[in-house]
Amino acid sequence: MDSSHSPSTKPLYRGTQFVWYILGLLEIALALRFVLKLLGANPEAGFTSFIYGITSVFTAPFLSVFNISQVEGSVFEWTILLAMFVYWMIAIGIIKLFLIGKTVSTQEASVKLEEQEKK
Repeated sequence: MDSSHSPSTKPLYRGTQFVWYILGLLEIALALRFVLKLLGANPEAGFTSFIYGITSVFTAPFLSVFNISQVEGSVFEWTILLAMFVYWMIAIGIIKLFLIGKTVSTQEASVKLEEQEKK
């Protein structure tokens, strides 16, 4: 059976699409937070407050990793960039786990194992 036509291929593809979509939404929200902080946006404005509110749970684990650089109301939060990188790495890890479940033929598995032995 050709592994590209396996019944498990479509759900794996959909799963990876879902992970990339969620990561995209999270990265956009974190990027907006970064830009708003950098430009010194009013934290009491509706949109700013909304973005800070939905992203605070995602930035909380990283808040004390780096010092915050602040100049006249503009804030450069290194922690947001760290959070974006970490969440991107987690998404890649999840996708790699999904791909473990992909059906492969004996020939494909043999070729991949030979490639790994050469490394």
